[in-house]
Amino acid sequence: MTRRRPGRPSLFWESVAVVIIKPLSHLLVRHDWRRADRLPRTGGVIVATNHLSLTDPVLLGHFLWAAGRWPVVLAKSTLFKVPVLGRVLVALRAIPVYRGRSDANTSLADAEERLAEGGCILFYPEGTITRDPDLWPMAGKTGAARLALETGAPVIPIAHWGAQDLLPYGEKRPRLFPRKSFKVIAGDPVDLSGFAGRPAEATAEIMRALTLLLAELRGEKAPDI
Repeated sequence: MTRRRPGRPSLFWESVAVVIIKPLSHLLVRHDWRRADRLPRTGGVIVATNHLSLTDPVLLGHFLWAAGRWPVVLAKSTLFKVPVLGRVLVALRAIPVYRGRSDANTSLADAEERLAEGGCILFYPEGTITRDPDLWPMAGKTGAARLALETGAPVIPIAHWGAQDLLPYGEKRPRLFPRKSFKVIAGDPVDLSGFAGRPAEATAEIMRALTLLLAELRGEKAPDI
């Protein structure tokens, strides 16, 4: 049966999330959003982004929603076992990620189904918050590239900067004052046409595009990539 809201949760659950996240995002940070028009408004799409803080999904999710897309996030499978939270994650169409298990590829299969529905899959290719001392992206894992090569879905790199000032890695309490700025910039689709069967090289190309975008956003020279 075709969903009436392809790639999105029910109107009820989306409304609940928006009522919570949108005012929270406006309260926590000033927005500097650029080139949101680079993100396709319809059809399956993969968003590859850098990871700086535990607040990334909320702040970047607001950007994607404002651009007309619902972010389908990949979350640790253990979170789906938490009472109430697990139900909410399922309702919001999040995808569980299993680590170190024989069914670890299940998340990619689920993501492929979401893409077929016209979903927007949010990937953090690094798989974790960056440990680079200067907060540049680290080497990426191949999941996003494998999914793109198998489905033909476009990969849109989106770099962001500022979430680390709100909640730095390793800290539990956000730094609310002074109010921080959250900058986001979307790029053109990464050309993966020459990487068929080579997910590792495709991943490197995605990370290269992402790093160059972040350098533009930061107004700094990118490290050698």
